[in-house]
Amino acid sequence: MKRAALLVLLSLSAAACERKPAPVVVPEDAAPVTAAARDATAASPTLKAVKARGVLRCGVNPGLAGFAQKDAGGRWRGFDVDFCRAVAAAVLGDPGRVEFVPLTTDLRFAALKGGQVDLLSRNTSWTFTRDAGEAIDFAGVSYYDGQGFLAPKSLELQSAAELSGAKVCVLSGSTTEANLRDWFKARSINWTPVQAKTEAALRQAYQREDCDVLSADVSALASARATLTDPAAHVLLPDVISKEPLGPAVRQGDPGWTDVVRWTLNALILAEELGVTAKDADRMAEESTNPEVRRLLGSDTGYGGMLGLDDRWALRAIKAVGNYGELFERDLGADSALKLERGMNAPWNAAKPGLMYAPPIR
Repeated sequence: MKRAALLVLLSLSAAACERKPAPVVVPEDAAPVTAAARDATAASPTLKAVKARGVLRCGVNPGLAGFAQKDAGGRWRGFDVDFCRAVAAAVLGDPGRVEFVPLTTDLRFAALKGGQVDLLSRNTSWTFTRDAGEAIDFAGVSYYDGQGFLAPKSLELQSAAELSGAKVCVLSGSTTEANLRDWFKARSINWTPVQAKTEAALRQAYQREDCDVLSADVSALASARATLTDPAAHVLLPDVISKEPLGPAVRQGDPGWTDVVRWTLNALILAEELGVTAKDADRMAEESTNPEVRRLLGSDTGYGGMLGLDDRWALRAIKAVGNYGELFERDLGADSALKLERGMNAPWNAAKPGLMYAPPIR
């Protein structure tokens, strides 16, 4: 435990050295802070601390293409990373006010519960034991996923049911490992786990052929395949053996902060549903007569204060990263290297409906 805490502190120290935050400047178009907003801020210790610090500390994956990864210039990019920026824009008025803290699977919950990060946005599955047993709260589902298998085409596998006696590369301490044990046990299939502590080590083990197949969330498998020497030589098997609702997590016991993170996610989902994009958000805030759009963008006032924020919080988040659809396509979908289809992550009112649905602001 002491070693884990030391590792977390070292990673935080390294991250803090990269960037010294400047004083917070409230945007000129920010609505006045109401008494309700002051009360909500005081009621949330995390929101109060983030505002005082002027920087959001966000725990992310050390390197998973499409979700969280540094580019050649050292800038963090990806779906989970951009969500951190959306929260920073909503709370601090600037999507750049984020300190990204890379966390391995075994350290992520300790870092969150210990206060080293304010938010965990790190391809993490929402499960009963984590929600009820880890003293953390999930703020919603940002990506609906499922666990699958990546295999070399040369094995000519048609199904995971053919994996008797196989060695399977798996991330240790993850829901993936537990799902595999359940799935193989239910089918009386013998198998051998080949464990790794990071996604990078997992990919390397698979590339070295230390195992026959790699098992992870389907999105993570698509990310892994994109980094292999010959991606076309590997195929995703058709089996999806679990439900993996991925989402941002916060410390338990601070419902005000949970609301801020939850409603930032909801705002991005609602923006896509209502046709609000990063490019036209300002115009719609001024011109739209749609009551739902006006409430979302703060044109009709009085809602931001309930979160401890001003009324333009959602407008800033949308302008920073786009609506949910823009975020998805840029980091995971058609405009990304992964080319993932929307599938379950399409909005409920799309031509091909998905599961993305947010409560109304009213």
